[in-house]
Amino acid sequence: MSAPVYPFEVRHRDVWTIALPATFAFVTEPLAGLVDLTLVGRLGDAALLGGLVLGVLVFDFLFSITFFVRLGTAGLVAQAVGARDEDKALTHLVRALLFGTALGLLAILLAPLINWVSLALIAPQPDVLPAFEDYFGVRIWSGPMVLINFALLGWFYGRAEATTGLLLQVVVHVGNMVLSALFVFGLGCGVAGVALGTVIAQTIAAILGLWLVAQRYGGVAAIYQRVPNHVLLDLAGIRRMLSLSRDLMIRSIALMSAFAFFTAQTARMGTLELSANAIVLNFLMITAFLLDGQAQAAEQISGKAIGANYKPAFLRAMKLAHFWGYVISGLLFVFWLVAGPWMIELMTTADDVRQQARIYVPVAALTALTGVMPFVMDGITIGATLNTILRNGMVVALIVFLTLAMILQPLFGIMGLWAALHLWFVTRGLVFLFAVWRKIPKLFPAG
Repeated sequence: MSAPVYPFEVRHRDVWTIALPATFAFVTEPLAGLVDLTLVGRLGDAALLGGLVLGVLVFDFLFSITFFVRLGTAGLVAQAVGARDEDKALTHLVRALLFGTALGLLAILLAPLINWVSLALIAPQPDVLPAFEDYFGVRIWSGPMVLINFALLGWFYGRAEATTGLLLQVVVHVGNMVLSALFVFGLGCGVAGVALGTVIAQTIAAILGLWLVAQRYGGVAAIYQRVPNHVLLDLAGIRRMLSLSRDLMIRSIALMSAFAFFTAQTARMGTLELSANAIVLNFLMITAFLLDGQAQAAEQISGKAIGANYKPAFLRAMKLAHFWGYVISGLLFVFWLVAGPWMIELMTTADDVRQQARIYVPVAALTALTGVMPFVMDGITIGATLNTILRNGMVVALIVFLTLAMILQPLFGIMGLWAALHLWFVTRGLVFLFAVWRKIPKLFPAG
């Protein structure tokens, strides 16, 4: 017997109802990072800034590996919403919360090993090591709360409740900015103060998110009644979560490996190049999180379309997310060209870093245009839980990037690395688009 069909319309307004609050939410993350860099950059010590950059890189990589907690939850919940199964959506959340908490605690236990591996792979200059160690020693304690927040955000965004997702991310990132400023300048805690601000802000957001979920269902006891042990421990559901998590983890490792390689290669060229490139790399991150608003809309609507077994909504989501993605990217490209030099002046007082960073503004701005298709198609594949496509496509794109980087960097230096990065974006987008398009007949066999 074929699955029931639940038709629904996808309009421009439906996309923006999700994309707009998601965009504001996502952009607070790189803005918080930009503020952290500015706080330390205003101290006028390139070694402190370099240590912070490497510390942030390590945790971006670590938490990106576990980002499947959020991505997988969002896709599964969106499909449950499309199938009109409220209890299944709640079950996905509870599993993700338990799994995420366990992973966060494991990261704390393995902190010495993570630290040692990070330093061995990055091989930083000796002058940045003290700042890196200060940051790492504090930030590792945020692990469980970060992963709880991943699960909560996946659930809220999977339900198209982007405004609540915005609230939680504003608490995390605005709280981080305020607390970091207090600890760095008010209490003189330096780089460790930036890490402490992050830990506290993540904890506040996790408590708030859990309270909101408990309030919705009438408390923890009521949630347990809707998700009893035999449902929570259902082997088929757990196997699906673990299979999806495995492939999304591989996808995230491949994704962050490209950025880690990019930063590590820059670090090996010296502290000045590392600090200057870190400044403009924030332009790319802000661009990515702005485009992620459209990716989030595509993810939720495509996942809902899969659950509802309704192909027209899936195709419409893909079309509208790309359209608005390119509108936003064109505006961003112009903005970075005009405002980039001014932002560099604001972010650091070191003249040598300023001068070097200005050189990289045009290539950083170009990521607004090359990044649209990979980000939108990422959202589509996550919403449809096409985890094999996500895994294989990202691995192929990484191989292309590393090959191009090893060819172009010796010829053109950092500019060669940036060229490889742009070609990596293009490769990801085309691979995902082609693979998803071929998969559509199987996703909607009834047509």
